Amino acid sequence: MSAGNNTRLGVGLMVLTTFVFAMQDGISRHLASEYNVLMVVMIRYWFFAAFVVAIARAKAGGIRAAASTEQMALQIFRGLLLAAEICVMVLAFTILGLVESLAVFTCYPLLVAALSGPILGESVGWRRWAAIGVGFVGVLIILQPGIGVFNPAAVIPLVSAIMFALYALLTRYVARKDTSATSFFWTGVAGAVAMTGVGIWFWEPMASTDWAWMATLCVTGAFGHWLLIRVYEVAEASAVQPFAYMQLVFGSMLGVTVFNEVIAWNVATGAGIVVAAGLFTLWRERQKG
Repeated sequence: MSAGNNTRLGVGLMVLTTFVFAMQDGISRHLASEYNVLMVVMIRYWFFAAFVVAIARAKAGGIRAAASTEQMALQIFRGLLLAAEICVMVLAFTILGLVESLAVFTCYPLLVAALSGPILGESVGWRRWAAIGVGFVGVLIILQPGIGVFNPAAVIPLVSAIMFALYALLTRYVARKDTSATSFFWTGVAGAVAMTGVGIWFWEPMASTDWAWMATLCVTGAFGHWLLIRVYEVAEASAVQPFAYMQLVFGSMLGVTVFNEVIAWNVATGAGIVVAAGLFTLWRERQKG
């Protein structure tokens, strides 16, 4: 199956995806500050895996059809990469908070734009490279290396962004041959197996109210990643990426209103530069179109 080029639908799905992810981030921040990160992610993946298996069984061909792929190694690697990325990002939320973590993480669309050439064969012109460079100046403003005492923890969401950009590109890549159902199946199953192998050793009792939050996290997690797979199936990666910045807006609103976080001047300035650079790449796509 070849990927489509319906940019308008892709943009709408991306905005919805970022809202779901922001809600998920807030719940993850709460739970991971109370319980072990690996346990929280593991439970979320149990639901995710059960959900994808249920969907596969309900469709024509069942689990065998959903699991069928000529790109087994790539699909499993995608699933493992996403599981590891989620653990890294949730850890960042507990150390840095939502606002600063998401401000750094917003560079991932620029990473996707930069890597869409070598990995996907999409055209990346000098103007987009200039925008990517400007965007990373914004990231440096957020991180403030060399000013006072640099906080090494600020690098954690940057590592997460690199991992997620690679996951996004691989999702787009496998969509050339596999359906979204197949990608969704392997995202859930590979991640659940890996997280169970690690997370089961960190089990601890959870309060009944937090089980309700855990259930909500499970639902948003499965829905958000299904949406993301659909985004890359219907539109060019480089065209929809700028709208991924809405996650910073939604997440920052949550951090300020729910968790009483403060938006520092350097974080606001740097994030603004990163977002502007991303929007420029969208404008260039339209000009070329």
